[in-house]
Amino acid sequence: MLIIRAPEGRRWLTRWAAATALAIAACGGADAAPQRAQSDAVIVTVDHAKVVRLPEKAQTVVVGNPAIADVSVQRNGVMIVTGKSFGVTNLIALDANGALLAESLVRVGKASDEVLTVQRGMDRESYSCNPECQPSVQMGDESRFFANTSGQATARNALATTAGRN
Repeated sequence: MLIIRAPEGRRWLTRWAAATALAIAACGGADAAPQRAQSDAVIVTVDHAKVVRLPEKAQTVVVGNPAIADVSVQRNGVMIVTGKSFGVTNLIALDANGALLAESLVRVGKASDEVLTVQRGMDRESYSCNPECQPSVQMGDESRFFANTSGQATARNALATTAGRN
């Protein structure tokens, strides 16, 4: 579980928080929160980020499973939700007294349709095709392909970083 405290004195309200708060109130309180509608979900793609406004008076944000999604609270009343792996988790916003302000599901899905998956028997390889196809590691790729491709990317980034210091 990841807990992030928002800056003091900020005021935030979003459609996400308002819809969740209305759903909780309509269903009779916090016990009804798991019955929220599908539209309350924050949908983000793995390895991508999405800007989400925090509810008014939010002081703490809790992520149910930070291996699926991560949040970074900004000073301007928003948080950045980053998809880290496929799956579903939840976000909880609390006020300074620890009262529940809002809860929403976070659904992290696959990369865009521009990712081509090649299945060779039980082994899988991923390629980013925008506009030409290049190797692009994704969770679930065959381990040797994953290691070779990510190793090349790491080595290339190290060369770029080293070259920039000279």
